[in-house]
Amino acid sequence: MKNIITKITYCFVAVFGFTALSLAQESSTSAGALGRIAIAPYIPEQIEGLPAGADNMLSNKLKQIVSANGMSGEVNNTRFIISPNIDVATKDILGTAPTMIALTLNVNLYIGDGLEGKQFASQTLTVKGVGVNETKAYMDAIKNIKPNDAGIQSFIAKGKTKIIDYYNARCAQIINEANALAGQSNFGAALDKLNSIPEECAECFNKAQAAAGPMFKKHIERECKLKMADANSKWSANQSFETANEVAGILGTIDPEASCYKDAKALNDRIGKRVIEIDKREWNYVMERDINLKRDAIKAWRDVGVAYGKGQPKTVVYKSIW
Repeated sequence: MKNIITKITYCFVAVFGFTALSLAQESSTSAGALGRIAIAPYIPEQIEGLPAGADNMLSNKLKQIVSANGMSGEVNNTRFIISPNIDVATKDILGTAPTMIALTLNVNLYIGDGLEGKQFASQTLTVKGVGVNETKAYMDAIKNIKPNDAGIQSFIAKGKTKIIDYYNARCAQIINEANALAGQSNFGAALDKLNSIPEECAECFNKAQAAAGPMFKKHIERECKLKMADANSKWSANQSFETANEVAGILGTIDPEASCYKDAKALNDRIGKRVIEIDKREWNYVMERDINLKRDAIKAWRDVGVAYGKGQPKTVVYKSIW
């Protein structure tokens, strides 16, 4: 029983402590890719002759190219893509033991709007590979694509400029669409839409931040009310140690900046008194211990949008941009 009490005692501390630590770690690294222009690697089925074993390697190479040039390649449902097409320039059978196949590939790379099928930039690379079969030769050639190649850097820069132009031209429309979603209490979708605006579009990004603040406030207020209703319902139905633990888990996810957070603390106090009555022992449970959770405000609302985006099915159907 004492173990159960101890477990409940530190539930909030663990939740908030882990959250604070995670936020600090995430905000200190560029790997989060928040705020960067997002481009999805897209391998179309129209690439003739690309062996099944080489497509994953090609997709990973595209991600490396995007990441090495300051953009995000780990994205959900973005409209912008980097897409390849491959031509076999030469194919030779080498009289070695074992017999080897040598390929010269012209790898044509394209960046564009995959929803509209509009091309922004293109670049052709010539790479060579050798292998015991055609798949191995393809893979060896793909390995020789250099993400930091000067031609690739110029190609990426041109595509990035076009994407920035897209957001600058449609800034008001994107924010209006986000406000409409927020008006329907679909705050995750609204913040996810604002997340799509990269920091490189400085003016539009600042407008998105200004719009996101009130949305996020409404979001945490709504979440607080829903969670308080759930917690009260569970505690009223069954006042036990197990329920106290369950309710603690719910209350521990309520944002301290929500106006009904004081109600969460009041419920916590009532639970504490009741547990003492049930167990006849001192109740050591301290809710969150009034930790002053210092958060990156931008990351806080972005996390809501990111969580929404990751939870959506990957339903984007791209058009060819070459």
